[in-house]
Amino acid sequence: MLLLTSLWSFSTLKAEELSPEDVTFFENKIRPVLVKHCYECHSADSEELGGGLRLDTRDTVMSGGLSGPALVHGKPEESLIIQALRYDGTEMPPEEPLPEAIINDFVNWVSRNAPDPRKTQEAPIPKQEKTESDLWSLQPIIDHKVPEVKYADWPRNDIDRFVLSHIEAAGFSPVEDASPRFLIRRLYYDLIGLPPTLEQIEEFVSDFESRGQLAVHDLVNELLASPQFGVHWGRHWLDVARYAESNGNDGLSRNPTFPHAWRYRDYVIESFNQDTPYNQFLKEQLAGDLLLTDSPELRDRYLIATGFLALSAKPAKAMNNDFDMDVVADQIDVVGRGLMGISVACARCHDHKFDPIPTRDYYAMAGLFTSSETMWGLAGNEKLTAPPTDLHILQTAAKVLPPEDFVETVILLESDTGKPKAIPKPKWEIGTPLAMGVRDKKEPTDCKININGDSKKLGESVPRGFLSACQIDEAENLSIEAENSGRLQLAEWITHENHPLTSRVMVNRIWQHLFGEGIVRTPDDFGKYGEPPTHPQLLDHMAIRFQKNGWSVKQIIREIVLSRTYQLSSSVDSQLLKGDEENKLLARHNRSRLTAEELRDSILAISGQLDLTPGDGSIIRHRDILVNKAGNLHQPSRHRSVYLCYLRNSPPPELAAFNLPEFTTVTGKRDDSIVPGQALYLYNNLFVIEQAEQLAKVLQDSAKTSEDRVNLSFQKILSRSPTADEKKASLELIEFTQTETQNELKSWSSFCQSLMMTNEFRYMD
Repeated sequence: MLLLTSLWSFSTLKAEELSPEDVTFFENKIRPVLVKHCYECHSADSEELGGGLRLDTRDTVMSGGLSGPALVHGKPEESLIIQALRYDGTEMPPEEPLPEAIINDFVNWVSRNAPDPRKTQEAPIPKQEKTESDLWSLQPIIDHKVPEVKYADWPRNDIDRFVLSHIEAAGFSPVEDASPRFLIRRLYYDLIGLPPTLEQIEEFVSDFESRGQLAVHDLVNELLASPQFGVHWGRHWLDVARYAESNGNDGLSRNPTFPHAWRYRDYVIESFNQDTPYNQFLKEQLAGDLLLTDSPELRDRYLIATGFLALSAKPAKAMNNDFDMDVVADQIDVVGRGLMGISVACARCHDHKFDPIPTRDYYAMAGLFTSSETMWGLAGNEKLTAPPTDLHILQTAAKVLPPEDFVETVILLESDTGKPKAIPKPKWEIGTPLAMGVRDKKEPTDCKININGDSKKLGESVPRGFLSACQIDEAENLSIEAENSGRLQLAEWITHENHPLTSRVMVNRIWQHLFGEGIVRTPDDFGKYGEPPTHPQLLDHMAIRFQKNGWSVKQIIREIVLSRTYQLSSSVDSQLLKGDEENKLLARHNRSRLTAEELRDSILAISGQLDLTPGDGSIIRHRDILVNKAGNLHQPSRHRSVYLCYLRNSPPPELAAFNLPEFTTVTGKRDDSIVPGQALYLYNNLFVIEQAEQLAKVLQDSAKTSEDRVNLSFQKILSRSPTADEKKASLELIEFTQTETQNELKSWSSFCQSLMMTNEFRYMD
């Protein structure tokens, strides 16, 4: 591929220093391209080594070739490798340029300082049927004895006893309990993602003073029963499911929409509100099309659930010979990291370098998905050429039209199907409800090993199955029959009570959303190079409790938030801070910043503009279009942020500044970096300015004097009254701005906006 060759900087990180995200990016985006387009001329197996450069190991890449440096770490525009891929001077590969999406991946890779987990020599593909491991997360979950503690009166439940035993062993004591004013705000945000009103705070404080923890119990039950619970916790799951309403740039810079993705969003929200048992929730998403039911409505729900497997970002099929296997790679990744917290996708080209996952296991799982059809809708602007003839309770649109009339398909839901609307040929539309999803192929088959990840170089066939290091000997009915894909058996295997990963991963995700950090602080990586648990016995205890309580998400949340550990203050003395700076002992609560969605929803709430009714579908439903050619598709909305239009490469502008993920891969933990653009957004953004003006109008209508308006503004925005000094400074500021602007509404609007920018509003103690 590269005649120019390279002398790559020896500052490249070693494999053991890479983050899990770096490893996953290299294995999914970079290594397959090197194997397919470079190794023929630049590897140990090359008949003639091009330019003296090998690209098949990290060390040989770093030692370079004959033409000098090809890569400047962190500076893709100065890197010859990027210029060659872009055909700027040098043209590599010489046959034809690679798709733009792949070139962009290499640009991203160089920008990341070219992380490369490869070692000096690649290991051969083993043929063992079972892989033994001493990895902690693959060991059986143990029901540990609840520890004894010295301060026996402190714990409220067993969670507290496990935590306190660690604190006492380290020679520390937990901080004091959070005040009821801080606690109610924490509970509101953690359970429903919205702030309490001043009236709700005062009512709770009064109730707490008379009834103590009984008041907390009642409040928790009230919030868990609120429809806003599913809105908030459903958003957490959508990050894991890499939910988005467009494909992202596909190599042709088109970014086609997913007009029917919103049905999966609504399914997730409903599932959390109904407290669907988590094991059932996973079964529906992995194999809903294979679950039996006599109810058309429930059948539709199950079909919609399989959208979990169809939400991948894909390169254009016409530009990618590995299209089908790239879709499978995404499905394996979302099942591996999303549900089991382990990166199976890294074994596509070679045995996993760190975790006990051989390549054979990867292709055993790949067979489950190559035996399934993924249906996501039409590619943008690609219209079908013939109308359907029969819509009588059909499972999929693929049964309506012959295969030659498709690139892609969608699920046709069974209930309320309606009739097709005929318009002049060759164009036509269905007016029927459609959804993304998967179904079994008519003739499922095992998958052959793709040698070095190349789908055109096939090795032996691997029987469909699961991870060999995660055998569940007690499980029944997990054998995969020839006529089935095996996805239903996969669902049964993943949700089996003896599976060591599934319940641990989910309770850890729940813990993270309630404490800011998980017991395992790498929620998507329970492998060798993920962080080990800070409280392994507590993690197992909660995983067992989770299962014993019927896999109820609401019940495990209830147990956690009713613990004394959760209800601690975030205030900390210098001695504890010095001894446990990262708060791994959990002797205090972590202060946290509101998420992008929480911030937007809170601004709407305090301005009185928030509409708590569910959003109606999506602005792009029934619109198979190309985002990059359609202009701005984002429209103003007063609904909660989960109902905004989440397009890849074009996120909701009200949220974009506050660490949204890219929605292209599993994201169990969002980045929490603070950058200047966030403050500039709060200062300049039209949405914030408009909501501040709305609140200013409320102040003018509700209070006559400036002093009363200042009091009311503090109460609405910060849920408290101002101190005497704050009131004095506020009145002076308003008088000054009003003199400068000669505009009363604008001066009050600016004042409200300044309160919205405070840390007190944007952070939760």
